[in-house]
Amino acid sequence: MSARGNFIYDLVEEKYCPDNGRPSMDPVMLIKIPFIQYLYGIKSMRQTMKEIEVNVAYRWFLGLDMLDPIPHFSTFGKNYTRRFKDTDLFEQIFSKILEDCMKYNLVNTGQIFVDATHVKACANVSGLHTNRLSGMNKN
Repeated sequence: MSARGNFIYDLVEEKYCPDNGRPSMDPVMLIKIPFIQYLYGIKSMRQTMKEIEVNVAYRWFLGLDMLDPIPHFSTFGKNYTRRFKDTDLFEQIFSKILEDCMKYNLVNTGQIFVDATHVKACANVSGLHTNRLSGMNKN
C-alpha cells in the first residue's frame, strides 16, 4: 500500500487538462486533506487548513515542506464540486486502499463489526408482541 497515493493520478487523469489554464493543485494532496479532517475529527475545512499550517506530521503526509504554502480552505470544496461531485472517485479510492490492506494482511475478516448508531429502525414499539414457542419449558 502506498502512503503516497500515486494510484490517484490514474483515477483523476481525465478530470485534469495538461495544457490549458493555470496549474492545478496536486490531486493526491486534494484527496489526502479530507483524510486528515476525518481521521482526526476536525470539524471544518477551514480548521483543517489551520492545523495543516502548523502540524509537521500533516505537512509530511501531504508532501509539503515547512515553507510550502497551504491551499485556501475553499480549494477542496471548489474542486470537489467541479471535478468529483457526481463520480465514484472516493469509492474507487476506498476500494483500492481496502484491497491493498487485505493484500498485506492488515484486515482480519474473522469478525466484522458494523456501527449502526445512527441507523433508524423500522419498528413500532407499541406493536411488539411476546410469543411463546410451543414445546418450550415453562420454568
